Amino acid sequence: MKRLMVIGCGGVAQVAIKKACQNDEVFGELMIASRTKSKCDKVKAELEGKTKTAITTAEIDASDVSALAELIKTYKPDAVLNVALPYQDLTIMDACLTAGVDYIDTANYEPEDTDDPAWRAAYEKRCKEEGFSAYFDYSWQWAYQKKFQDAGLTALLGTGFDPGVTSVFTAYAKKHYFDTIDTIDILDCNGGDHGYAFATNFNPEINLREVSAPGSYWEDGHWVEVPAMSIKREYDFQEVGEKDMYLLHHEEIEALGKHLPEVKRIRFFMTFGQSYLDHMRCLEDVGMLSTTPIKFEGRDIVPIQFLKALLPDPATLGPRTHGKTNIGCIFTGMKDGKKRSIMIYNVCDHQECYKELGSQAISYTTGVPAMPGVFTTDEFDPDPYMGALSKWGLPWHVEENPTLVP
Repeated sequence: MKRLMVIGCGGVAQVAIKKACQNDEVFGELMIASRTKSKCDKVKAELEGKTKTAITTAEIDASDVSALAELIKTYKPDAVLNVALPYQDLTIMDACLTAGVDYIDTANYEPEDTDDPAWRAAYEKRCKEEGFSAYFDYSWQWAYQKKFQDAGLTALLGTGFDPGVTSVFTAYAKKHYFDTIDTIDILDCNGGDHGYAFATNFNPEINLREVSAPGSYWEDGHWVEVPAMSIKREYDFQEVGEKDMYLLHHEEIEALGKHLPEVKRIRFFMTFGQSYLDHMRCLEDVGMLSTTPIKFEGRDIVPIQFLKALLPDPATLGPRTHGKTNIGCIFTGMKDGKKRSIMIYNVCDHQECYKELGSQAISYTTGVPAMPGVFTTDEFDPDPYMGALSKWGLPWHVEENPTLVP
């Protein structure tokens, strides 16, 4: 039986918590820790009588390393699942090192204050060395690898869907379908409709920063950077239909490029409707996506954080979101001397996710994969993980000879 500590209590966290409690023969004890304990208590109350998992709650500021390390030492979990803000990844990793506990997250580190002199100097140095300027990348967390190895601990990064499952799809494709992989296109399609003029399906602060950042892709061993949303393609997704999609920088490209040097090109595309893009560009033009504090009536406020407070909470979108998602990877390469192409993908129905866990499909597809991730070891085999995906609610499909993205 596993004892798990979950840090965070937003939409993705609640999916992971409820999935763990569905599998109470595996997760016997669980702590929900968040800055707002009342949210943790509410989730615990919702689950009482529905699970044998013993649930406790705690209030914690995940940016306070010493306080968090003490909480971890007191509770003694087998692992800590971080589904708080990506700003807090490094402090939570520090706390896990101090407490001697394995670490798992679903999204890579992002700095909250991009004007901090120390961070800015390190960022500019990396941009010069690596040739791309993404604020969010794995270099900050990968710097912890030796620390965790020396401590005999595991840090499992990016265990959501993308990043996460898409990398497992790649490992599975390489094991079963290809001798060598030439190209990988990761396609993230949300065909859902929540009825709002503008809302984001996960944390607005993170979502809007990601979308408004320059795009980049990996080609012939180096980064190619392009202006935000400047590369558009159309794709006809199974069970969703034809959608416009745009090339973005995404963190799994870094890991795939590092571990599969044979791959000539890796790209990431995400679908967006015109209304979303019009709203986002307007907000960007007037400065509402800025992370730099401004003075307003004698107080410092961060525009994007204020915008987040105005927009609908993604955790409330479940009951009003209809339609499906389709997330997967198109691979091209060689098998037994012949060219081959396949797509491995998952389709999720927003309303089915809501019926099961009270969540829309974006949170569902991010929160569910973290649970099989708890059992991942250094000797990774994609087959058990792929089996667990289907068992835990994310069945996958293989399409031979898919339409290729130009």
